[in-house]
Amino acid sequence: MSHIAVERNRRKQMNDHLKVLRSLTPCFYIKRGDQASIIGGVIEFIKELHQVVQSLETKKRRKSLSPSPVPSPRQFRLSPPQPETPFFGDFKELGACCNSPVADVEAKISGSNVILRTISKRIPGQIVRIVGVLERLSFEILHLNISTMEDTVLYSFVVKIGLECQVSVEELAFEVQQSFCSQQVYIREHAQILS
Repeated sequence: MSHIAVERNRRKQMNDHLKVLRSLTPCFYIKRGDQASIIGGVIEFIKELHQVVQSLETKKRRKSLSPSPVPSPRQFRLSPPQPETPFFGDFKELGACCNSPVADVEAKISGSNVILRTISKRIPGQIVRIVGVLERLSFEILHLNISTMEDTVLYSFVVKIGLECQVSVEELAFEVQQSFCSQQVYIREHAQILS
């Protein structure tokens, strides 16, 4: 009888620990609620945290070895939304929209992250250009979701605000919008050359 009670207690402890792990891990790391998925998601999250720690240690070493004083990066500026209506419903959080005939772009602050959404017609290579903009502006991509319907695509990013980040949400939305516009100029120029 005591063996059954010990096993029951062990399972209860295991379930309690899994609940704690699940609550400490961002939801997009855990795909399902089973034990293997929770543990796998936690492992991925810890690996990512370990990479962040290594990156911060490297930056700290570089700064300490730097002979000249390095100015500290500006804080990420939080700005109220522009008067444009966002294309993803009502959002009262701090954010910005930058819309054009080619694409609609929305960026909003969510804790220490930014949620970036774009909707446009499918443009080959566009995701690579957006990732390039995010990396150039010192954002770290935590999650990406791609949804398509016929010839329309929705890219939804969760990005971490990097230590070197020096742009506002308005500037981010504008820079991502420019990645769409530069592609349209290239397509028009290429079409004129071919004709």
